Amino acid sequence: MKRIGVLTSGGDSPGMNAAIRAVVRKAIYHNLEVYGVYNGYAGLISGNIEKLEIGSVGDIIHRGGTMLYTARCEEFKTLEGQKKGIEQLNKFGIEALVVIGGDGSFQGAKKLTEHGFPCIGVPGTIDNDIPGTDFTIGFDTALNTIIEAIDKIRDTATSHERTYVIEVMGRDAGDLALWSGLADGAETILIPEENYDMKDIVARLERGHARGKKHSIIVVAEGVGSGIDIGRVIQEETSLETRVTVLGHIQRGGTPTAFDRVLASRLGAKAVELLLDGYAGKMVGIEKNELVFHDIDEALAKEHTLDQDLYQLSKELSI
Repeated sequence: MKRIGVLTSGGDSPGMNAAIRAVVRKAIYHNLEVYGVYNGYAGLISGNIEKLEIGSVGDIIHRGGTMLYTARCEEFKTLEGQKKGIEQLNKFGIEALVVIGGDGSFQGAKKLTEHGFPCIGVPGTIDNDIPGTDFTIGFDTALNTIIEAIDKIRDTATSHERTYVIEVMGRDAGDLALWSGLADGAETILIPEENYDMKDIVARLERGHARGKKHSIIVVAEGVGSGIDIGRVIQEETSLETRVTVLGHIQRGGTPTAFDRVLASRLGAKAVELLLDGYAGKMVGIEKNELVFHDIDEALAKEHTLDQDLYQLSKELSI
């Protein structure tokens, strides 16, 4: 193998640049040429591909987002789009591809591998919803962004003696809500993996108010539903002054934490090692602080599971 490519796809996540840097420099260390595919699978189809040198990835490890940009691409979900992508890869003499992204990105890598083009997936998403790895690139940074926001909201909640409902990202996974809620001492955490009873939430708030509690924080994962709707019901049922904050895309950006930079560096380098060892159709991950790899098929077939011990702990500590 003489030449590989790297692309980022789907939603951006802090640490993607660190992963790109690791792929490029690890490959060059092993005397491989590296080509960057810009704008994800859309750029792959259009041939938006350039050779990357050591200096191309200088001074990016601390930057959020992705220097290769990213885009959604419906065309690549079709057989025709996939064949166009492979034609472009062959045109540039690229023999294998590292794909950094979430499950949608992994679906594309899986299709390319099925067509005979070797790919390795690197999990990059703030949602932490990829089976086969304890953490995904960007989760820790997004988590700390949420925690910082909730800390500030708590100051206002205390000053005005209000109940605050805070909606966080995560798609269909509750990891961001659970970890941030536990870290910030939220009274209630609503996640899509667990059913909730609004009567129980109201009763908990009323019990707290009766014993003199001046404010409450409720963290809602977007996969549960609208934080605005939940806040409206709480105010109607309790008569407690309630405000809602939807954190939105602020959670996606920002300087990656040290954890995400190191994780991205380790996973990006491991992806290159797998390609050099002749592997294809795999994803890299980290489990119990050890680098691992699994079949992409296996990762896509499994359901994301939440840490139930953490969830139980959050309930026990919020009495």
